[in-house]
Amino acid sequence: MISQAEFERVARAFPMLQRIDAALAQEFQAAVTLAALPAGRDVFVEGERAISLALLLSGAVRVYKIGKSGREITLYRFGPGESCILTANAILSQQPFPALATVEQPVEAAMAPAAAFREWVGRSELWREFLFHLLSLRLMSVLTLVDDVVFRRMDARVAALLLDRSLARNPVAVTHQVLAAELGSSREVVSRILEGMDAAGAIRMGRGVVDVVDAAALAALASA
Repeated sequence: MISQAEFERVARAFPMLQRIDAALAQEFQAAVTLAALPAGRDVFVEGERAISLALLLSGAVRVYKIGKSGREITLYRFGPGESCILTANAILSQQPFPALATVEQPVEAAMAPAAAFREWVGRSELWREFLFHLLSLRLMSVLTLVDDVVFRRMDARVAALLLDRSLARNPVAVTHQVLAAELGSSREVVSRILEGMDAAGAIRMGRGVVDVVDAAALAALASA
């Protein structure tokens, strides 16, 4: 159960809650709890039953798959004001969670119990709109991922990822293994690509960091 003040805070992050009727708002307030999860905590593991839907107020969660070879690939991330469409699907279909979800940045979330979420989606047009919005966002991101994996060279994908991360902070604090996991490649492949970029003067590698030296050169490679 959350207080009225906590409900109003959640509603600021999820504006559709500001439009639900008073009875449904009371049900939401009575059913939901707030949770804080540290970085590195697994929210769901593949094959688990989804018992609640996390509505994020802060932080970030990475959703990804691990293949039989042990290689990883990021499917998508979700952050404040968002939730996980695969969790929603697992709850509505009552099927196991099909991927892994791990906290990247410490999370605070409103946790909606699975049974309550199923009932709200069945009764409320606003909850269905929220669900369809999540589906639309994630469908586009997964289509982009498929396009990248199938049609773009790995060096272009590495360059694009480094450029994107360098916008927030440069040098980029990242290891070769993390880049490989993000892109669904092997550490050896990513290391060879980074060594080539370093030799060309586009980046400068350090221990656990990559310094973007020539953003224009990386941008040209990313668009190749």
